[in-house]
Amino acid sequence: MELKAYAKINLSLDVTGVREDGYHLLKMIMQNIDLYDVVRVEKGKEGINLKCSIDTIPVDNRNIAYKAAELFIKSYDIKEGVDIYIEKNIPVEAGLAGGSTDGAAVLKAMRDIFKPKVSDCELANIGVKLGADVPYCIYGGTALCEGIGEIITHLKPFRNHILVLVKPNFGVSTKEVYKEIDNKSVLNHPNIEIMIKAVENNDLKSVCSNMVNVLENVTVERYPELNFIKEEVLNFKGLGALMSGSGSTIFGFFQDMYFAQKYYDHMKLKYNQVFITRTI
Repeated sequence: MELKAYAKINLSLDVTGVREDGYHLLKMIMQNIDLYDVVRVEKGKEGINLKCSIDTIPVDNRNIAYKAAELFIKSYDIKEGVDIYIEKNIPVEAGLAGGSTDGAAVLKAMRDIFKPKVSDCELANIGVKLGADVPYCIYGGTALCEGIGEIITHLKPFRNHILVLVKPNFGVSTKEVYKEIDNKSVLNHPNIEIMIKAVENNDLKSVCSNMVNVLENVTVERYPELNFIKEEVLNFKGLGALMSGSGSTIFGFFQDMYFAQKYYDHMKLKYNQVFITRTI
């Protein structure tokens, strides 16, 4: 079985608190984009056999896809093995849920192969044990995600808007960013209600003028280069730019493909991982 595991961006991201167990409480608007890994899952002889198109990505239980298979096998007492192959296109340590979406794809594929009566809701309840983005990646689309990522409210689709992604030549540790945000005094929080209204009205300009990610307070301070990437979006007639997740990817929205292409060509001279894509 072959699935497309789509990347996500955060149109807004707020940290609203910390639970006693250390997990951060979030309020964020998530959006799928047309950039994806290809995940192939088949029954195997025994155990979990994971392979990846990129040699530097671990293929043991450090990989969320491996952990997802492990968790599914344990949850449903699966006796057979599973073979998984991931063709990676989504940048790593980029804030695009590359690992989480692969894990979600493995859960969905194994459900269809072994336990077809299991609902998406049940899969999402399993997926939250793997990471905050996994429940959203089970559903995809446009959604408000709250709690530690497990409370999902589906929104009207915000599809077919042009954006350019720039992943600079460094990655960011999500764990370290969340650890540091606790020590920051964040003054500018997103107005989620205004953003939801803008999304529901399919108002790209309003979305762009209200995009806020509080984790920029950590990541952009560490890597001022990200400000340059954001500023160049506006210099090339983009409508707005934001860091996705904990970084390091910056995305910029464009109303016109001509200017998106100009920005892409300009940034491609400086960075290896630049993508023109759309919301889906």
